[in-house]
Amino acid sequence: MNKYILITILAVSSFSSQANDLINDERIKDQKNCFTSIFESYDSWRGFIEKKYKKRSKSKEDLSKKLSWFDSMFGEDNFNQYKKNLSCNTFTYQVDGSDVSGYIIKPKTNSKKLPVLVYNRGGNGSTGSVEFGSMMNNLFPIANEGFVIIGSQYRGSQHPGTLTKNVMNDEFGGKDVKDVTALLSYIPKIEGADPQRIGMYGFSRGGMQTHLALKQVKNVKAIATIAGATDLLKELNFRPAMEEVYTHRIPDYETNKVTELEKRSVLNWVNELSPNVPILLLHGENDERVSVNNSIELADALSKNNIPHKFVLYSKDDHDLTNNKIKAQKELVSWFQKYL
Repeated sequence: MNKYILITILAVSSFSSQANDLINDERIKDQKNCFTSIFESYDSWRGFIEKKYKKRSKSKEDLSKKLSWFDSMFGEDNFNQYKKNLSCNTFTYQVDGSDVSGYIIKPKTNSKKLPVLVYNRGGNGSTGSVEFGSMMNNLFPIANEGFVIIGSQYRGSQHPGTLTKNVMNDEFGGKDVKDVTALLSYIPKIEGADPQRIGMYGFSRGGMQTHLALKQVKNVKAIATIAGATDLLKELNFRPAMEEVYTHRIPDYETNKVTELEKRSVLNWVNELSPNVPILLLHGENDERVSVNNSIELADALSKNNIPHKFVLYSKDDHDLTNNKIKAQKELVSWFQKYL
């Protein structure tokens, strides 16, 4: 009798686990709900943050200011709305025989298949990885408008607490581009996703990833970049500190510097871009991390090559478009609604 009870429990547990999977593909492993653990409720998340802030705060007033900032950035009402409306999982998939971490966000209810956006994050290695806070601030608002969003953390970066075997190095636009293109094979296995309507967009380094990925895939209908670098060699004059990142990340950089940077710079191969894939460029005028000239010069080159595009310059704004985040998100949503 106990044997049958155990079998039943295991069967129910297995069914429950599969029911929570957002990608129905046996190649995808470790699908876990984003709204669990400390993120199960706003109170538990805020309580965790409060403990962290207490260690760094010099006074109760200082702590109160930090918590007020947290609430203004996120907020309980927004959290509850997104938890009610959206499904969100992290997962593991394989590229070149090694585990890579990814994430997927999608509306819970819809009467028709939804367009899919592949999001390419900024940063390098674990720096800039997409954590819950950045999802809520940057991705949830767009998914909530009727999009499925899927993205990679890139090789060399894992979800907190994840044990990943055979960790590969992030090559900053090298083999790690496969981490992006590999995601497209899973889109047909996402329930409610329309594999015929795929867009892609990236922030900062993710802009470079987006252009590089499009050299390898043909089923992306529209793209967008936010503060993207388009000429990495020229960008070194604007931000010399990036030399350290390039040296650390890019294979054979010291012996093939110019060649490797030009391979990663879309301005060197604008004539290879498809005239059938419209491009949206968003950039802050006072960006101190990626010069706005990257987008200005790319927009000019796109015009000369008759590539359909739109360039939106945000006056006096920064790398993260801090002063125009909502406007920028509306611009992205409008762009992909138009072309997908």
